[in-house]
Formats: sequence, structure tokens, C-alpha cells
Amino acid sequence: MVTCPQIPLTVFDLEFTAWEGSMARRWLGPGEFTEVVQIGAVKLDAVTYEEAASFEVLVKPRLNPAISGYLTRLTGITNAEVAARGVDFADAYRRFVEFASPGPIAAFGRDDLIFLANLRLYGLKDAPPLPAYINVIPWLIAQGFDLKGKHACDVAAVAGAEFSGRAHNALDDARSVAAGIRSVAARGAPPLVRL
Repeated sequence: MVTCPQIPLTVFDLEFTAWEGSMARRWLGPGEFTEVVQIGAVKLDAVTYEEAASFEVLVKPRLNPAISGYLTRLTGITNAEVAARGVDFADAYRRFVEFASPGPIAAFGRDDLIFLANLRLYGLKDAPPLPAYINVIPWLIAQGFDLKGKHACDVAAVAGAEFSGRAHNALDDARSVAAGIRSVAARGAPPLVRL
């Protein structure tokens, strides 16, 4: 009998350009694009869901290069930090895919669509494909959690796990989701990933 090795799961979160009211407008205001500003991720052991590695990168938006005051208040990310540590989206995306491969990847909601929107926005047709994607929301709802009005930063608390990071920091939010997954799995929930 041949057995397949279990593949680690990478949980990620994105922060992207936003302005006062842009979420309510669904980023349909003039010049509003969901340009990625930060990618945070944790690679989890395939069996225990314990963190095995982490990844974080700041990204320089191309179309709206100045971070809004609203986004800075929300995330703590400043224009000075992006200028000092930020890289182009193409480089950040490639690094993330390398970190997450061979996959799968998971997030709270459809952050995969934000990646795809940025690839289209910048015309990056030759970028490597994302690994297989899992939206953790349906799995959490199936376990009986009410997620209305919740964000990635809320997942740990909703699942009864500890969260000590900054809300709306991509790496800390990925850790919140990972802590929630770990907590729910430890209580006997069916596996998030069936390999």
C-alpha cells in the first residue's frame, strides 16, 4: 500500500488599500482598487495544525502609492514602512507562492480573489498559479460558529482560542485564523483538509 505524505496547510491574510467608506462602496469609488499592501502567512503542520513557519511582506501599491490615513489607523502600516520595506506586488506574490507551495492555502473569506484581482490589475499573466484554495468560513459555520460581522482577527476568540496580535495586521490575522482552526480541530471537528 502506498501512502501519500500529508501536505502542510498555509493560512494567510491580506491587507489592501482602503479608504473611509471604501468597504461600504465595495471599492467602486473613483480610483479605488484593492491593491495588496501586506501579505502574512503561517505554514501549519498537516496533523497538529501547529505553526511551523511564518511569512510576512509589505507591498508597494502601484496605482495608489500613498497609504491612506484610514488604512494606517486600521492596520498600523505607514507610508514610511512601505517605502522602507515594501516590494513590488509581483515579487511579493512570487515569494508567497514559493512559501505556500505545494499547498493548500486557506484564508477567512475570499482573499484568493484579491490576489487574482491584483494579477489582472497589473497584467501579470505569467505569474505562478496559487496553490489549491480553501475558504475556512463554511467549515467554521458547519461547526456552529456565528461569523456575521467577523473578520480574520476575530476567529481565534470566536473559536475560544487566544489572540495576542494586532487586529488587521496580515501576519497576526493569519495566526488568529490558524489558532481558531487548531482549537476547533482539537475539539474533534472533521479535518479542514482531506488529503
